[in-house]
Amino acid sequence: MKRTPMTSRGAEALRAELKRLKSEARPNVIKAIAEARSHGDLSENAEYHAAREQQSFIEGRIREIEGKLANAEVIDPSKLTNNGKVVFGAVVELEDEEGNRVVYQVAGEDEADISAGRISITSPIARALVGKCEGDVVDVTAPGGVRSYEIVVVRFE
Repeated sequence: MKRTPMTSRGAEALRAELKRLKSEARPNVIKAIAEARSHGDLSENAEYHAAREQQSFIEGRIREIEGKLANAEVIDPSKLTNNGKVVFGAVVELEDEEGNRVVYQVAGEDEADISAGRISITSPIARALVGKCEGDVVDVTAPGGVRSYEIVVVRFE
Protein backbone atom coordinates (compact mmCIF):
# COMPACT_ATOMS: atom_id res chain seq x y z
CA MET A 1 0.00 0.00 0.00
CA LYS A 2 1.12 3.55 -0.71
CA ARG A 3 2.81 5.50 2.10
CA THR A 4 1.14 8.82 2.92
CA PRO A 5 3.29 11.76 4.02
CA MET A 6 2.31 13.33 7.33
CA THR A 7 4.01 15.80 9.65
CA SER A 8 4.82 14.70 13.18
CA ARG A 9 2.20 17.19 14.43
CA GLY A 10 -0.45 15.57 12.21
CA ALA A 11 0.47 12.07 13.35
CA GLU A 12 0.31 13.16 16.99
CA ALA A 13 -3.13 14.72 16.45
CA LEU A 14 -4.39 11.43 14.95
CA ARG A 15 -2.91 9.44 17.84
CA ALA A 16 -4.62 11.77 20.34
CA GLU A 17 -7.97 11.39 18.55
CA LEU A 18 -7.54 7.61 18.47
CA LYS A 19 -6.77 7.54 22.20
CA ARG A 20 -9.83 9.69 22.95
CA LEU A 21 -12.09 7.50 20.82
CA LYS A 22 -10.84 4.29 22.46
CA SER A 23 -10.70 5.54 26.06
CA GLU A 24 -13.71 7.88 26.20
CA ALA A 25 -16.10 7.70 23.27
CA ARG A 26 -16.21 3.91 22.91
CA PRO A 27 -16.89 3.21 26.62
CA ASN A 28 -19.52 5.99 26.74
CA VAL A 29 -21.43 4.60 23.77
CA ILE A 30 -21.27 1.08 25.24
CA LYS A 31 -22.87 2.45 28.43
CA ALA A 32 -25.52 4.25 26.37
CA ILE A 33 -26.35 1.02 24.50
CA ALA A 34 -26.61 -0.92 27.77
CA GLU A 35 -28.89 1.72 29.28
CA ALA A 36 -31.10 1.88 26.18
CA ARG A 37 -31.27 -1.92 26.12
CA SER A 38 -32.58 -1.91 29.68
CA HIS A 39 -35.60 0.14 28.58
CA GLY A 40 -37.18 -2.87 26.92
CA ASP A 41 -38.39 -3.45 23.35
CA LEU A 42 -35.42 -2.73 21.05
CA SER A 43 -37.46 -2.58 17.85
CA GLU A 44 -39.09 0.70 18.90
CA ASN A 45 -36.27 2.09 21.04
CA ALA A 46 -34.90 5.25 19.38
CA GLU A 47 -32.19 5.67 22.03
CA TYR A 48 -30.87 2.19 21.30
CA HIS A 49 -30.79 2.76 17.54
CA ALA A 50 -29.07 6.15 17.95
CA ALA A 51 -26.46 4.66 20.28
CA ARG A 52 -25.79 1.77 17.86
CA GLU A 53 -25.40 4.25 14.99
CA GLN A 54 -22.96 6.28 17.09
CA GLN A 55 -21.05 3.10 17.93
CA SER A 56 -20.81 2.25 14.24
CA PHE A 57 -19.44 5.73 13.49
CA ILE A 58 -16.85 5.51 16.30
CA GLU A 59 -15.65 2.05 15.25
CA GLY A 60 -15.37 3.19 11.63
CA ARG A 61 -13.36 6.25 12.61
CA ILE A 62 -11.05 4.11 14.79
CA ARG A 63 -10.37 1.78 11.84
CA GLU A 64 -9.82 4.77 9.53
CA ILE A 65 -7.29 6.41 11.88
CA GLU A 66 -5.45 3.13 12.51
CA GLY A 67 -5.17 2.63 8.76
CA LYS A 68 -3.88 6.15 8.20
CA LEU A 69 -1.28 5.79 10.95
CA ALA A 70 -0.20 2.38 9.64
CA ASN A 71 0.41 3.85 6.18
CA ALA A 72 1.85 7.17 7.33
CA GLU A 73 5.34 8.26 6.52
CA VAL A 74 5.93 10.71 9.35
CA ILE A 75 8.22 13.56 8.35
CA ASP A 76 9.55 16.02 10.91
CA PRO A 77 9.98 19.32 9.04
CA SER A 78 12.36 20.70 11.68
CA LYS A 79 14.89 17.99 10.73
CA LEU A 80 14.87 18.89 7.04
CA THR A 81 17.63 21.06 5.67
CA ASN A 82 16.65 24.39 4.19
CA ASN A 83 18.10 24.48 0.71
CA GLY A 84 15.57 27.09 -0.32
CA LYS A 85 13.36 24.57 -2.12
CA VAL A 86 9.75 23.95 -1.26
CA VAL A 87 9.16 20.35 -0.17
CA PHE A 88 6.67 18.58 2.08
CA GLY A 89 6.64 20.23 5.51
CA ALA A 90 8.09 23.55 4.34
CA VAL A 91 6.65 26.81 5.61
CA VAL A 92 6.38 29.15 2.64
CA GLU A 93 5.82 32.88 2.71
CA LEU A 94 4.25 34.13 -0.52
CA GLU A 95 3.53 37.55 -1.91
CA ASP A 96 0.84 38.08 -4.54
CA GLU A 97 0.73 40.69 -7.31
CA GLU A 98 -0.96 43.24 -5.01
CA GLY A 99 1.75 42.91 -2.34
CA ASN A 100 -0.36 40.82 0.04
CA ARG A 101 1.61 38.23 1.98
CA VAL A 102 0.40 34.82 3.10
CA VAL A 103 2.18 32.01 4.93
CA TYR A 104 1.40 28.33 4.36
CA GLN A 105 2.86 25.06 5.53
CA VAL A 106 2.73 22.22 3.02
CA ALA A 107 1.18 19.36 5.02
CA GLY A 108 -0.59 16.04 4.61
CA GLU A 109 -4.14 15.71 3.34
CA ASP A 110 -5.57 15.02 6.80
CA GLU A 111 -3.76 17.99 8.30
CA ALA A 112 -4.93 20.63 5.83
CA ASP A 113 -6.55 23.58 7.57
CA ILE A 114 -6.44 26.83 5.64
CA SER A 115 -7.41 28.88 8.70
CA ALA A 116 -4.31 27.51 10.49
CA GLY A 117 -2.12 28.09 7.42
CA ARG A 118 -1.70 24.42 6.48
CA ILE A 119 -2.37 23.37 2.89
CA SER A 120 -2.59 19.84 1.56
CA ILE A 121 0.32 18.53 -0.49
CA THR A 122 -2.29 17.67 -3.15
CA SER A 123 -3.81 21.18 -3.33
CA PRO A 124 -3.24 23.24 -6.49
CA ILE A 125 -1.11 25.80 -4.69
CA ALA A 126 1.12 23.18 -3.02
CA ARG A 127 1.58 21.30 -6.30
CA ALA A 128 2.65 24.57 -7.95
CA LEU A 129 5.09 25.38 -5.11
CA VAL A 130 6.85 22.02 -4.65
CA GLY A 131 10.32 22.06 -6.13
CA LYS A 132 10.47 25.84 -6.49
CA CYS A 133 12.99 28.08 -4.70
CA GLU A 134 12.98 31.39 -2.87
CA GLY A 135 12.57 34.20 -5.39
CA ASP A 136 10.68 32.08 -7.94
CA VAL A 137 7.33 33.28 -9.25
CA VAL A 138 4.67 30.59 -9.52
CA ASP A 139 1.34 30.65 -11.29
CA VAL A 140 -1.39 28.79 -9.44
CA THR A 141 -4.44 27.59 -11.30
CA ALA A 142 -7.26 27.61 -8.78
CA PRO A 143 -11.04 27.54 -9.11
CA GLY A 144 -11.06 31.35 -8.99
CA GLY A 145 -8.57 31.62 -11.87
CA VAL A 146 -4.82 31.90 -12.26
CA ARG A 147 -2.92 33.79 -9.54
CA SER A 148 0.79 34.60 -9.42
CA TYR A 149 2.84 34.45 -6.24
CA GLU A 150 6.47 35.15 -5.51
CA ILE A 151 8.13 32.83 -3.01
CA VAL A 152 9.63 35.19 -0.43
CA VAL A 153 10.85 32.77 2.25
CA VAL A 154 11.09 28.99 2.60
CA ARG A 155 11.77 27.69 6.10
CA PHE A 156 11.36 24.52 8.12
CA GLU A 157 9.91 24.52 11.63
